Amino acid sequence: MSKIVNILKNNINNTIWRYYIFTFLRDLAFFSAVLVPFFTEWGGISLTQVQILQSWFMFWFFILEIPTGAIADYVGRKHSIALGALIVAVAVLVYGSVPKFEIFLLGEFLFAAAMALMSGADEALLYDSLKEAGRQEERKKIFWKANSFHLLGMLIAAPIGSFIASRLGLNMPMIFSAIPYLLAGLVAWSIREPAIRQTKSESKRYLDIVKKGFSFLRNHKVLRLLALDAIVVASSAYFIIWLYQPLLRSVGIGIFYLGVIHAVLVLSEILVSSNFERLTKLFGSDKRYLRVSAIVVVLSFLLVAAWPNVVTISILVILGGGFGLTRLPLMSAYMNKFIPSEQRATILSSISMFRRFGLVILNPLIGFTADYSLRLAALVVGLLPLTIFLFSPVEQEMLEGD
Repeated sequence: MSKIVNILKNNINNTIWRYYIFTFLRDLAFFSAVLVPFFTEWGGISLTQVQILQSWFMFWFFILEIPTGAIADYVGRKHSIALGALIVAVAVLVYGSVPKFEIFLLGEFLFAAAMALMSGADEALLYDSLKEAGRQEERKKIFWKANSFHLLGMLIAAPIGSFIASRLGLNMPMIFSAIPYLLAGLVAWSIREPAIRQTKSESKRYLDIVKKGFSFLRNHKVLRLLALDAIVVASSAYFIIWLYQPLLRSVGIGIFYLGVIHAVLVLSEILVSSNFERLTKLFGSDKRYLRVSAIVVVLSFLLVAAWPNVVTISILVILGGGFGLTRLPLMSAYMNKFIPSEQRATILSSISMFRRFGLVILNPLIGFTADYSLRLAALVVGLLPLTIFLFSPVEQEMLEGD
């Protein structure tokens, strides 16, 4: 018996560390540092077309989650995430091959297929492995550490990507990203598939997400208000990622420095997300922190719209990005209090889907505005969370509910 226990302990420790390495390699995306210049300067497409590509990705990501869930059911989760990582390796090679919009559409479709293959299957694989070893009570600590590896990958990739771009060309970070994705696929394939499996079919789960999520939100007023607050501010903060690079280029910042600034953005997210408790105490209450974080995003965009320069764009990246891009996970923690545990994954996934649906429409509109004027785009995006700051009905009692 003790021999079996030791084997299970060794297996789970190997699984956990291989999962950490997989997470790190999957997020070692060198192209993130120069993403928008890659599209506009190397690819020769407009910001409207860049955002159409993002809507195209979100559309296919949603459509493909059902059939890729069936693949995970059939071949196993480790094969699903390994195949996803390998498809991303192909996608970045396609993307970096020819500067043409039609090629980018193909690359984005491959990205969507790959992300759908990995979405949910990666965490399910780790959770089932922990459950098999009787260590599921450690899931929060282990998943939090995995998130640290995710952020570390982003942090390291950014300056390397801008260095590659400044020396070899804007498409080369995309092509070089095939290496970590290929390695991620190999690491995933080496993970042991747990003997136990979640009884719920992956493919059926995605159908349930839309149906049950919509029904639950429709009948739960408090959760609906929290979700609306979370989605509006997070959608505005999302455009920081797509606007700060063209804004920096417009004021003369070179390619080499974009990766450093992207690393600062990631570092700001790490600092804010690791100090939520201190920040809520500093501002006096959870509600005040949410209001302050919303207005920080607003003011960051409005400053750039009024006076676009290195200082105001840096404020947008550091403060707007730090407070805005970490707000959705914090809101998820508040929303968890109102969701039964057996429906938690389904409801939170449905809220994420609703946000993506909104961005499918909003992406090209903001892209079109940015082509006309980056300052006007910053103004429009900045006004979105202003409505939350002024009119949000979220009360402190909602945030303290059980």
